[in-house]
Amino acid sequence: MTHPYFVRAEQPRIFAHRGLVTAAGRESGVWENTAAAFAAAHAVGAEYIETDCQVTADGDVVLFHDRDLRRLLDDPRAVSEVRTRELSELFAEHGGLLTVAEALSAFPETRFNIDVKTSAAAVPLGPILSAHTHRVLVTSFSDANRRATVEAVRRTGTVLRPATSGGSRTIAALRLLSAMRLSPARLLREIDALQIPERHGAVTVLTPALIRAAHRVGTEVHVWTVNEAEDMRRLVDAGVDGVVTDRADVAVATLRTL
Repeated sequence: MTHPYFVRAEQPRIFAHRGLVTAAGRESGVWENTAAAFAAAHAVGAEYIETDCQVTADGDVVLFHDRDLRRLLDDPRAVSEVRTRELSELFAEHGGLLTVAEALSAFPETRFNIDVKTSAAAVPLGPILSAHTHRVLVTSFSDANRRATVEAVRRTGTVLRPATSGGSRTIAALRLLSAMRLSPARLLREIDALQIPERHGAVTVLTPALIRAAHRVGTEVHVWTVNEAEDMRRLVDAGVDGVVTDRADVAVATLRTL
């Protein structure tokens, strides 16, 4: 059965990767994974926003990709060492920090794809996501983080689990099973999507066999990070169900005309 996360949404899926930072946004200092970046993605018509979460020193689950502040702020501190208030002040002139709860409240029609970057986020995410499982997909490179988050949601008593995407071990196993023409039904039980790169180094991850194997059990295939219109068209023609892109504006203009 198709998870509600995918029901009554346009195809192919367009996932705004950490929101959308437009040229004007970059000039004004907007960062990824901020309220301004999400608003820009929403404004161009992206139904899905891909984002990431870390946990602050106060235990708040905030939308932030990196483990530390080096890339954005040249600050070596880990996010887990910074108080939420200070992090919010640092983001104030760059688009605005959001917690997961704030994002779900501020964008009530948006479907979120949340990458759980740290095991510390799993338990607190349970009650935050419980009322929004119809519009949240939980993913992580770590299958353990994904499973722990889903279990935390289930412990709240909610009937519907969030949608899920398999982690790196699941993807590697499916790549092998599909090459051997073996059924992935058991592997992909309760896995609604696979979000993968087209290639990883010299290894081709996305293959026709992988797409066929996933589709046979009702699992979607989404490819990241795809920013060129030509590549978007090529991948959709190859059978993928969606793209994760830094250019949601280009994706909407390209894929909504197919």
